[in-house]
Amino acid sequence: MESPENRIIVPLDVPDEASALATLDRLPEVTFWKVGLELFVSVGPPILQHLKDRNKRIFLDLKFHDIPNTVAGACRSASRYGVDLLTLHATAGRQALKAASEAVVDGAKAARVEPPKTLAITLLTSLNSRDLAFDLKVPVELPEYALNMAMLAKESGISGAVCSPREVKQLRRVCGRDFLLVCPGVRPTWAATGDQQRVTTPKEAVSAGADYLVIGRPITASEDPSGAFARICEELISSGT
Repeated sequence: MESPENRIIVPLDVPDEASALATLDRLPEVTFWKVGLELFVSVGPPILQHLKDRNKRIFLDLKFHDIPNTVAGACRSASRYGVDLLTLHATAGRQALKAASEAVVDGAKAARVEPPKTLAITLLTSLNSRDLAFDLKVPVELPEYALNMAMLAKESGISGAVCSPREVKQLRRVCGRDFLLVCPGVRPTWAATGDQQRVTTPKEAVSAGADYLVIGRPITASEDPSGAFARICEELISSGT
């Protein structure tokens, strides 16, 4: 089991390269960073090289969702960057998920790097049960829906899932120990929840079976980012998780 500080993934949710580098400079102790759509569209692959030059691990969170051929091509290209984690939506369907799981191996082999672990998005943590039922018209209870998406991903060769910490215990029980579970929507008791709907504390998420926690604003928006990061790590250590 990795140490607490290596299980916390901090998002680089900033709009440009200068802001990203400033954030990295403020938090040199963080080993695992998430690059999402905003920063990647703004800066492109160079931001990944900046992270690799600093010996950081990378969660490339682009959430691919398209027809199988397009998803496979995107995953093949992304795998050449040598990132550690890569996301796509489970709702892209079985064929797209299978194609992605094969494409990352091919792309990484061509680039002579290790293939990333693929993660399927079960349901965005900004959505709740009402959104699922009334807006998306999905006639399934939210926990069952998240589990179905995770099982589809596992059956399709995907390495793991991104899920709310509220669903992680059930997913861990059904999908097994080897299925990677990454949880956004994690907030310490002393932090605001923001636009996340299905949240728990870091201790609760890890105790339920999460492998990695994505924690952004409680750290990066803090007046003392390093202190906030250390406080979360200490809470996990003191809890024995």
